Amino acid sequence: MYRKLISISLTFLLIALIGCAPKPKFKIDYEKYKLNNGLTVILHEDRSDPIASVAIVYHVGSNRETKGRTGFAHLFEHMMFQESQHIGQDQFFKKIQDAGGTLNGFTFEDGTGYFEVVPNNALEMALWMESDRMGFLLSTVTEEAFINQQDVVQNEKRQSYDNRPYGQTSYVISKLLYPEDHPYNWQVIGSMEDLANATLEDVHEFHNKWYIPNNATLVVAGDFNVQQTKEWIQKYFGEIKKGNDVTDMGPMRITLNETKRAYHEDNYAESPELNMVFPTVEQYSKDSYALDLLGDLLSDGKKAPMYKVIVEEEKLAPSIRANQNSGEIAGSFDIRVRTFPDKNLTDVEKAIFKSFEKFETDKFTEKDLERIKAQFETNFYNGISSILGKSFQLAFYDEFAGSPDFLTKDLQNYLDVTSDDVWRVYNAYIKDKNYVLTSFVPKGKTDLVAENSVDFPIKEESIESQIKNTAKESDFVVEKVPTEFDRTIEPPKGPEPTLKLPDVWQANLNNGIKLYGIEQTELPLVQFSVTIGGGMLFDDPNKVGVANLVSDLLMEGTKNKTPIELEEAIDELGARINMYSTKEEIVLQGNCLSSKINDVYALVEEILLEPRWDEKEFARVKDETVEAINRNSFNPTRIASQVFDKLIYGEDNILSNSSLGTRESVKSITIDDLKNYYAKYFSPSLAYISVVGNISKDDAVSLFKSLESKWEAKDIELPELKFPEGPSKSVLCFVDFPNAKQSQIRAGNLSLSYSDPDYYKAVVMNYKLGGSFSGLLNLILREEKGFTYGARSGEFTASSAVMSSATLESVEIVKDEIGKYRGGISNEDLEFTKNALVKSNARRFETLGALLGMVNDIAKYNFPVDFIKNQEYEARNMTLEEHKQLAEKYLHPDKMYYLVVGDAATQFQPLRKLGFDEVVLMDKEGNVVKKY
Repeated sequence: MYRKLISISLTFLLIALIGCAPKPKFKIDYEKYKLNNGLTVILHEDRSDPIASVAIVYHVGSNRETKGRTGFAHLFEHMMFQESQHIGQDQFFKKIQDAGGTLNGFTFEDGTGYFEVVPNNALEMALWMESDRMGFLLSTVTEEAFINQQDVVQNEKRQSYDNRPYGQTSYVISKLLYPEDHPYNWQVIGSMEDLANATLEDVHEFHNKWYIPNNATLVVAGDFNVQQTKEWIQKYFGEIKKGNDVTDMGPMRITLNETKRAYHEDNYAESPELNMVFPTVEQYSKDSYALDLLGDLLSDGKKAPMYKVIVEEEKLAPSIRANQNSGEIAGSFDIRVRTFPDKNLTDVEKAIFKSFEKFETDKFTEKDLERIKAQFETNFYNGISSILGKSFQLAFYDEFAGSPDFLTKDLQNYLDVTSDDVWRVYNAYIKDKNYVLTSFVPKGKTDLVAENSVDFPIKEESIESQIKNTAKESDFVVEKVPTEFDRTIEPPKGPEPTLKLPDVWQANLNNGIKLYGIEQTELPLVQFSVTIGGGMLFDDPNKVGVANLVSDLLMEGTKNKTPIELEEAIDELGARINMYSTKEEIVLQGNCLSSKINDVYALVEEILLEPRWDEKEFARVKDETVEAINRNSFNPTRIASQVFDKLIYGEDNILSNSSLGTRESVKSITIDDLKNYYAKYFSPSLAYISVVGNISKDDAVSLFKSLESKWEAKDIELPELKFPEGPSKSVLCFVDFPNAKQSQIRAGNLSLSYSDPDYYKAVVMNYKLGGSFSGLLNLILREEKGFTYGARSGEFTASSAVMSSATLESVEIVKDEIGKYRGGISNEDLEFTKNALVKSNARRFETLGALLGMVNDIAKYNFPVDFIKNQEYEARNMTLEEHKQLAEKYLHPDKMYYLVVGDAATQFQPLRKLGFDEVVLMDKEGNVVKKY
């Protein structure tokens, strides 16, 4: 997941963008040193916000595992959040959240990372906790805790791989591409068998071998006192013993002596998928940069040969993707096509080779290459807005490239790629070379498989075999690790940083448009959005999907620019402009260098006011939308969300629909429907504009002022909607998804609107129930029971994906816990809630995206500019009695919809015995099949 490292420091960006060529060398300001035990420490100051991040990367991922113990690096990541010698069970999340911070971890093929981002007064606490799990973890790892996390990881595998369309693709490719003894032959998640067979002894061996200070890089970034932080790092990490020397892995490139062709019948796929994968090179090697650019030249944009052949000419698929995928020891060039239904993958394979021929014949220009480079450079810059991104950039470059200073060379390596380099790697790794070809087709449609492919066996877990493990007796005991001081004493926190809200300016244009903005000069970037109220609300109930198609088609050229010309004009400015629709609005948004804002705005105005209404693109966009709907119809998560919307809104309310529409409605829509929607409902009287970044109020108002004369207001208001009262009893609805390895659960009813006076109070009320990792639902269903990868609740819907065999007990737990919650919470839990919600505001507005979100809330809901302070007041002053009253007012487990999307053959009948007042069997569209 972290193969392409695109984050970059503020220093890097500012220097890189000042002046014209030649560009000066640039670097992050940092200090690097090593402790006596070998731990590499990097410090980077950034005082733009009163927050600090702690990030640590251990140089151990799934590529350090052995056959029969796959998935262990990732399983161990989970163990690191449980308990350590001086920090109690489930306290890692709770303590950081109580301080107003956030934390998490991740595992990939080559490494494992952990992080905390906290208000700067809690930095010492974060270092204390991070050091305790590095040096003092093992004495508290029990068999019971270990087995619980085995269950959690198995549920993560079900959710991310086994219970979703194309979830097994990467598994099949890895097995075919890499030899059995190659460290990339297996998946990071591992196999069910290996996860189940892991032992407590394995945990200790793994920790002692890899989780040692001399195999890690620690980065602290943000607003902190350098000398004090060095003293803390020495105190907490310095006494941890050095481990045995660890040798970094060298390149292990592979070659294919023949092309390998395999297929798999996918239980969840509606449309075929073809993958063509060529072995290439590892990250940071010279050829990896040219291969990266080659991927975009082949597939990105309307001029790309793969798009021309596969999407436009032969209409085989809505899109195509080609990219270089580089890891520490090897890499591959991956081409993926998810086609329209019933397309034969033999034709797709031939079309890919046809696009190669077109690439060789038509070639590409220097302008094309520079345009692609500009995209890479802009993407590189756009990763700079968080201290966490900078922390991991420094850590990754140090661990995998030898020094944080490699960032200078990394970007330059992209910019130095020549046309000759691109042609050289194309000929060296792609043209006439052997490859792995996989065909994933819907169950029973093997006639669509690419020719000469063989069936690839994948062992599927049966629902009946989903028996939760139980802790067993173990005589494996580890003595406590001695320490030089009393680590049980939690470090005190400093004074809380004061919340300083950015100044929000407001203005009005004569045609009714309201403007809101924040000037922030830290980065030479501007981010903005033009929001038009309505969206799906204005759709004809018989033709839902018009608003969505309008927003898609307006990006396909303008009156004076063809689709290709518009795309290239945006790319040449290094900008990002996109448009999308929701159930309540249409949004046109942009992101660019502040020096380019005038040129970017000219394009935005053209897109907004001079639509092209391209018939060819309209037909393509319709086909793509129908295909998206098809794919959603085989995704259990999407099905659950859509059916639940139909339940709570009622069939007569347009909000019960997906904004995409249905297959039938989209097919019936004409381009005249789009033109009529645009003519009637695109009005400045329903619009507001939000602007944040390196632009003043005067310049922003001047920029958008031309809309006064060019965009005429219409007399139109948003439609009034009627909402149902909600169920007067408990209703169980079940949607059959045969052989599903997990059940999607939703429980709740129609919630409060965001502008309701009680809305934020309800957020506070819900927090301990399911508003975070430390919520009761997650602690019970995941941490105690091991039934799920996660469970959450909002204002008010509870949701989780649980192992199928635990469906009955999970629904019982959700129903019971909601009922218990009405009885109130403890004072300790209320204080935790207040701290987590209020103190987190210190890190809430770090990025331009976060600032734009706040401004949009002010504009959309007519909030006061300091509404965050109002929310803080409501949270700080909530009493136990008010919390209980809110729970009693909004939580009614005996008057809720309970929806389960899962395997009816094994789960439906047991659920019927739970005593719901009404039980309904439904189809995937939410239509009633039978009532009981």
